[in-house]
Amino acid sequence: MDDALLFQRELLEAIIYTFSAFVLMAMVLLLFFYFSRKKIIRQEIEKKNLEINHQKKLLEAVILTQEEERKRIAQDLHDDISSKLNIISLNTHLLKSEGLTFEEQSEISTNIINFTKRTLDNSRRIAHDLLPPVLEKFGLDAGIQELCMEFGSSKAINVNYQNHLDFDKINSNYHLHVFRILQELMNNSLKHGKAKNINIVFKKINDSKVCEYCDDGIGFDLNDDKNKKGLGMKNIESRVSVINGDFKMHSAVNEGVRVVIKLK
Repeated sequence: MDDALLFQRELLEAIIYTFSAFVLMAMVLLLFFYFSRKKIIRQEIEKKNLEINHQKKLLEAVILTQEEERKRIAQDLHDDISSKLNIISLNTHLLKSEGLTFEEQSEISTNIINFTKRTLDNSRRIAHDLLPPVLEKFGLDAGIQELCMEFGSSKAINVNYQNHLDFDKINSNYHLHVFRILQELMNNSLKHGKAKNINIVFKKINDSKVCEYCDDGIGFDLNDDKNKKGLGMKNIESRVSVINGDFKMHSAVNEGVRVVIKLK
């Protein structure tokens, strides 16, 4: 009888220990999943915060670029347009002066005509800088051709441009962003990269529209934060983001620059 009671007690203890072990294991698993999930959520939040901060920086770059553009336009309007209009106004008032000889009237009239022509030329240049007319009239391909001709005409750099894509002629806003991206890249190649040759190719790779850009300039260190945070680089990246594209840059000191832009 004592043996039976002893056996029952040992069996009960075994059941209790086994149940306790299962409960403990379940608690450990629950804690493990809880802290693992918490860690995953924290990592996701950190990733989202990084993305938000990156978008903020891109937005700041866009705003800074717009402000710089406004300052430049205001400077052009003040220095070129306003000053010439003042001269035209003064000459117009001079025509009202009494006792002017025919030669003096002729000279004043010639000044008014010349300054009016210069004012019109400068107005067209400012308008062209804001939105190149060729983009609106003939599309992106013609706009890039004109841009390449402008850079090549300086004889300081040779630009080779090839296009194997058909661009939608309706989306002028999209075209303007792509145009400005290339303009910024080419300015960097000429001014900072000291490049002698630029190659631009639009083509399809695995059903994706791609723009490949490269130069033979001095290049730069991509790991340098100063290069990453430059306004020009942020301006390019922000415009690529606006058109929902993908942007990859490869460069090293004395190895030029290569940029691959996957278009929408």
